[in-house]
Parts: sequence; structure tokens; C-alpha cells
Amino acid sequence: MSDTGSRLRKQLESANFDPQHYVKQLSQQSDGDRDLQEHRQKVQTLADETAQNLKKNVYKNYRQFIETAKEISYLESEMYQLSHILTEQKSIMESITQALMSTDKDETSKEMLAAFPKDTEEVKQRTLTSLLEKVEGCKNIMDTPGRHLVYNGDLGEFDVESMNPVQKVHAFLMNDCLLVATWLPNRRGTVKYKYNALYDLESFAVVNVKEHPPMKDMFKILMFPDSRIFQAENSKVKKEWLEILDETKKNKVTKDMHKKEEEKTPNSPVRPEVSTNPFDDEDEENHHAPAGSRAAVDLSPEWIQELPEDLDVCIAQRDFEGAVDLLDKLNEHLRDQPATQRVKELRCKVEERVRQLTEVLVFELSPDRSLRGGPKATRRAVSQLVRLGQSTKACELFLKNRAAAVQTAIRQLRIEGATLLYIHKLCNIFFTSLLETAKEFEMDFAGNTGCYSAFVVWSRSAMRMFVCAFTKQVFDSKEGLTTAAECVKVAKEHCKQLSDIGLDLTFTLQSLLVKDVKAALLSYKDVVIEATKHRNSEEMWRRMNLMTPEALAKLKEEMRVSGIGGFEQYTGDDCWVNLSYTVVAFTKQMMGFLEEGLKLYVAELHMVLLESLREIILVAVQHVDYSLRCEQDGQKKAFVAHNAAFLHDTVLPVVELRFEEAVGKPAKQLQDLRKGSRSLKVNPESTTSLV
Repeated sequence: MSDTGSRLRKQLESANFDPQHYVKQLSQQSDGDRDLQEHRQKVQTLADETAQNLKKNVYKNYRQFIETAKEISYLESEMYQLSHILTEQKSIMESITQALMSTDKDETSKEMLAAFPKDTEEVKQRTLTSLLEKVEGCKNIMDTPGRHLVYNGDLGEFDVESMNPVQKVHAFLMNDCLLVATWLPNRRGTVKYKYNALYDLESFAVVNVKEHPPMKDMFKILMFPDSRIFQAENSKVKKEWLEILDETKKNKVTKDMHKKEEEKTPNSPVRPEVSTNPFDDEDEENHHAPAGSRAAVDLSPEWIQELPEDLDVCIAQRDFEGAVDLLDKLNEHLRDQPATQRVKELRCKVEERVRQLTEVLVFELSPDRSLRGGPKATRRAVSQLVRLGQSTKACELFLKNRAAAVQTAIRQLRIEGATLLYIHKLCNIFFTSLLETAKEFEMDFAGNTGCYSAFVVWSRSAMRMFVCAFTKQVFDSKEGLTTAAECVKVAKEHCKQLSDIGLDLTFTLQSLLVKDVKAALLSYKDVVIEATKHRNSEEMWRRMNLMTPEALAKLKEEMRVSGIGGFEQYTGDDCWVNLSYTVVAFTKQMMGFLEEGLKLYVAELHMVLLESLREIILVAVQHVDYSLRCEQDGQKKAFVAHNAAFLHDTVLPVVELRFEEAVGKPAKQLQDLRKGSRSLKVNPESTTSLV
């Protein structure tokens, strides 16, 4: 750049540059239009240089831009995971706070109940009776003695799958059950609601639903195998529902335990006091139990007493291994122990946590979760499900997860203009994923041989998915037979790699492709026949002149590669070939069809390929036969016979030999066709048919 350009650049790049002042000064200093034009040219040159430098810098830093974008994407994913962890920690802290508050409320409520037991229950029963008069279809609710109202209120119900509003309901929480009633659109007198469902408190679990605006203030009722989601009016009402539901369930469990203890000791004149110490209950049970079982069943260790709460903490903190370790420890402790009532109650509490843990692990393996980690990302959840005795479910979810991952990878693959390049990428993605899935499956389910049949079935299903994408790109796009043959060859080579792990899907791949391959062979056969007929219609029976030695050398090389040996005897002086253009073109096209057909060969297509070759050769043989019979010029007739001898003595034997080498058995139809053309070789003047 010149000094003038450098000064101009520095002037324009200065921090205190004023465009208006610069233009005004320039106008005053210029002598005329010519100076302004020259200055404009300088500015334009500087702008072009700046744009060129900017473009070079963009190209130079293009990879850095891509890497930066990837890092931003990874950072976004990590921030999302961090947000998820913080939300879970917040939920844990809230649950701990609620637990502490509920403990205080339990003590207060017990004191109130102790002070006013009869009045409170009678008032609640009268209130429940008056409220149930407004519900249609629940006359028998009050038949159960001792049933009274604890809490009630309006709730909104949402669909579990789509999270869409379903209906408005009114819930009645009683001391032993939960009644759900729907609003009547047409009220009749005092009746406002209609009976919908009645759930025993022991038959369902209450789960807090995380807030995802606008979905907030929700909680879920789990009744195996169904569930329902309700929305409270606000967060305060939701908190009251969760606390009172939990408190009522605990009260019912305590009451049932007291009843069972009273039934065991019917002659006891004094009802024992309710103790909050779990060791007192254990001592009492051991006192009434036989001496042998007293020593066998020991539920007094602190870790057993705190086991349900510890399982809840492990599930909330996503410590799946710790939860399963606790379950294994409990099972080991209770092995060969008598099934006493305390053991049954403990197992009932633990089974509820096992269901919750299973649901979380199932969600971890759902296809909706991130699929970026590959098969190894599922190992943690799968291994814990297997340890829980859920091998079948783990196998099913693992394979569904991998199927979704493979389908997503295929869908995200960019369709290139070059079909072969796309197929290379497709095969690399699919078969690599299949190989990794097989290795991970073998590692996760090494001790569960019954799951291997499910993997084989899944592999066939995945292969159908691959063939669907393969066919759409190769056969539906009407690619040539050469490209189709190369693509099929690439797929077969990748498929053979699976044999290293004992999985052979070659037959499955061939059976899925046979229909499209057959259609491609027949279509290309028709193309070859039409091209041959078109050349035959313009046949002049003249020697072929290639004009240059390079073209002649190229033709010789092509014939040599095709397997046509001794082609030099059919070449003359300079660049002449003692064969017609039609016969040479036919030979090259037919040998190409043969080679591509053999690449696509499977046992099911044996007769299809053989009949296609026979039809193609028959077109050329019939044309030569017709020319021999109709040609009057002796010299031309001899030239036709020379071409016929080339087809009979050179081309047809090579076709038969090449077919037999590739397939492993002779081509009888082609041999019969060549025998039918022997009369031409014996007597060129013969007018008998070649076929």
C-alpha cells in the first residue's frame, strides 16, 4: 500500500474522526471534479482491501468459529444440567423444611386431639355428612364407622401425558380415604358434584410435581399402574394439601398398627401407651414372639429404622447405586427370616420406594432424555435396574433408547449431492452405533442370556431402519446401476464387521435389499437393450476409426480390464479397429452390466441376472443374424461374419467364465445360447438363424 493510502487509512481509523468535517475540508482543498474522483477511487480501493482482509480473516478463523460454537453449545448443556441440579437441591431443602414443619404440626395436632377427642370427631362427621349431601352417588360413604372429614377443596385435574386441563374436581380427604368428585354442569337443588373415584389412603402415594411455568402448584397421586395430576389454587393451598395428606396417611398407619396390637392381646385390661420410640415396639413384639423367632427377627438397628427415609434421600439426590446398595443390604439381613407383621410392614414401605426408584430409572432411559452420551450413558440406569431384578424392563428400555439414538443420528445426517459419499457416512454412523450398542449390551447383560434374543430382534429392526434410509437415497433417486452396486458393496463390507462380535446380519441386509436390487437390475437391463437396439438401427457395418493412438490404447485397456483377452488381433494399422462401433459398444456395456450385476448378486437373484444377460446377448446375436441374411455385398457380409466370430469366440466365453467364477456354478442358459450360434462360425455364408 502507498504512503498516501496508509495516511488515509490512519486518518479514517483515528478515534476522533469526524466525517462531516473531513468532507468539508476535502471540498475546500480540491481544485475540481477530477481531484474528488481520484480521492473517491482511493477510498474505494481502501474499502476493497479492507473487505478482502476481513474475508481472509474469516476463512483463517473459520475453524475457531466452529469450535467456539461447539463450546457454547456444551456450556449451554452444562448450565442446563447445573440448573437442574440446583432445582433438585431446592426441592430437597423444601421437602426437609416441610418434614420439620409437619413434625411440629403432628405434635400440636396430637395435643389437640388429646384435649378434645370426641367433640372434634363429632364435628368433622357432621361436616362430612353435610358436604356429602352435595355429592351425587355416594350414599354409602358414611356406612363405615369412625369415618370423618379431614380436609376438602377445589382442584384442577390435568392430563398426565399432554399436561392439558381435563376437568375441575372437588376433593374430600377423610381419615381413611380420598374422595374425588367432578363438578356437575347442571345443578339439581343442593347437589353440586358427582362421584368420580374413591381411593384408600394406603393404595396411593403423593408426589410433589416440580414447577415448570405455566404448569405450577401441582401434585401427583400415584395408584399403580395409573396416576392423576391435580393443580391447587396457589402455592399455599398446594402446601396444605401435601402436608395434610402426608399427616393423614401417617395417622392411619399408626391407628392400624394399634388395632393389630390390640387384636394380638385381647385380654389386656389396659391399653398400652403409644410410644414414639421404635425400639419399644420391637421389644414388645419380641416379648410376645417365640424364643426362636425373637432372636431371628432383629429390626432394631438404626439403619433399618431410617431405611425408608434414606431411600427417599438417595432417590432425590439421584444416588441410585446407594439406594440399591441399601436394598441389597436389607434383603441380605432379612434372608431366611420369618415373615412377621413388622417385617411385612417394613417390606411394604420399602416396596413403595422401590417403585419410585424404578420410575426414576425408567425415566433416565426414556428416549426423551439426551442421547449425546452414546450407549455408555445408559449403563448406570441399566445396571441398577438389573440389580433390582428388572432385567427384562432394562433390556427393553435400553434397546428403545438406542433405537431412538440411531434414528436421530440418521435423521441428522446431511444428504450430500454425491450418493456414494452419503452412503459411506450413513454406513459409518449406523454400523458403528450398532457395534457400540452390541458391546455395551454384552457388558450390561452378561449374566442374562435370555435377553440376547431381544437384542437379535432389535438388530433386525434397526437394520430395517437403515435399509429404509439406504433405499430412499440409492434406489428411489434412480441412481445408475454402477453407483447402486458400489453402495451395496459398501454396506456389505460394513455389515461383515459385525461378525467380529458374533453378529451376522448379512443375510438380513440382502433379504431387505433384494426387491430393490431386482428392480434396479431389470431397469438397467431395459436401458442396455434399448441402447443396443438404437445403435443397431444406425449400423453401417464399417470399421471403427479411433483417430488417435491414445484413444486406441485406452480401448485396449478397457477391454483388458473387462476380461476380453487377445483384443490386439482385432486392431489394424494406425488407429483402426477391425470391428464395428456397434459391436464394440455392446461389448463394453454388456461387460459393465455383468460386473455390476455380480456385485449385487445373491442366490435369490440368480435367475434374474442370468435371464437379463441372455436377453441382452440375444438382441446383439439376432441383429448379427439378420445382417448376415440380408446383406448382399460380399465384402460387408464377410465383415459382419468377422464381428459375429468375435462375439461367439471371444465375448460369450468370457461372459460364461466370469459368471461361473463369481457364482460358483455354470450358466447353462448362456451355454445353450452360444451353442445355438455355432452355425455362424462353421459357415459364414449360412442363412440359418443364430439362435
